[in-house]
Amino acid sequence: MTTRSNVFYFLGPVIAIQAFAEVYLSEEQALKVIFPGPTFAKNTSAAEAKDYKIWKATTGEVIFIDQVLGKHEMITYAVGIDTAGKVKGVEILEYRESYGHQIKKPEWRAQFVGKDKNSTLQLDQDIKNIGGATLSASHITNGVKKILQTYDRIHGSL
Repeated sequence: MTTRSNVFYFLGPVIAIQAFAEVYLSEEQALKVIFPGPTFAKNTSAAEAKDYKIWKATTGEVIFIDQVLGKHEMITYAVGIDTAGKVKGVEILEYRESYGHQIKKPEWRAQFVGKDKNSTLQLDQDIKNIGGATLSASHITNGVKKILQTYDRIHGSL
């Protein structure tokens, strides 16, 4: 009589995957950080801006809430645009990557202040890159540029 047993082998290393998600600010908190004075309301009138959440102040300033891909996970961020069409501030709302948190540093985000639709916004040119966060820095930079271009097209309908 022959007996057969089931033997299972696990080949390869065991890899632990950790998910990180750090919430820095809510949307409402970001509004107050970028523009401390005015009152904001969500704006849904601009059909062309359906990819963004847009908040508009009673005084005309606008904040776009957007997400871009870091290396593996999404980054939620806010861009405040003043009535002259220039960036007033950029805030990171939620960062889900395990590294690259340097994009949260105020000195890196301050590089965007004063930029407008005509600004180059090129990583390693007018926006400094961050070692260890190259994709996050690149994608935030491209996201801000896209928001400025969108704002230029739709600001009259907001």
